[in-house]
Amino acid sequence: MGKLTVGALRAVLVVVLAGTVFVQAGMVWALVSGSDPEDGSLPLTPLRVITILGMMSVQVALVCIWRLVTMVRRGTVFSHAAFRYVDAVIGAIVAAALLWFSVTAVNAPGQRDDPGVTLIMGGVGVAILGVALIVLVLRMLLVQAVTRDVEASQMQAELDEVI
Repeated sequence: MGKLTVGALRAVLVVVLAGTVFVQAGMVWALVSGSDPEDGSLPLTPLRVITILGMMSVQVALVCIWRLVTMVRRGTVFSHAAFRYVDAVIGAIVAAALLWFSVTAVNAPGQRDDPGVTLIMGGVGVAILGVALIVLVLRMLLVQAVTRDVEASQMQAELDEVI
């Protein structure tokens, strides 16, 4: 991975992280300050709490991606240490999907006249779960690459002994 690519990706990660912290702070402020125009009535308060938790799941994924990019830059990504970060990204995506389904459930009673909105929102949740499955497949590819790297190292060691 080139320096320009790593730098661009890290810039995007920092901007998204800053944005999530800003949104999270705004939601926490609205909940704590008592300046809620709806006085804590449904559905605004649950949606704010879900948003705060959703931003946390995004932040977890961003930090793990940052660590993976660092490992790629150092050439250490093909190791067992990378699995915990990939697993955390998968967990964060699944958490985001579950939170999206929560948003769908909170929003559903207001959509009785137009149930298509609820179906579309449910479809978005399924798509988010699809992203988690894609990352899971990429994790399986990483497992194969690590296994092959270990095998190559063992063969190299055996060859060094012979020579």
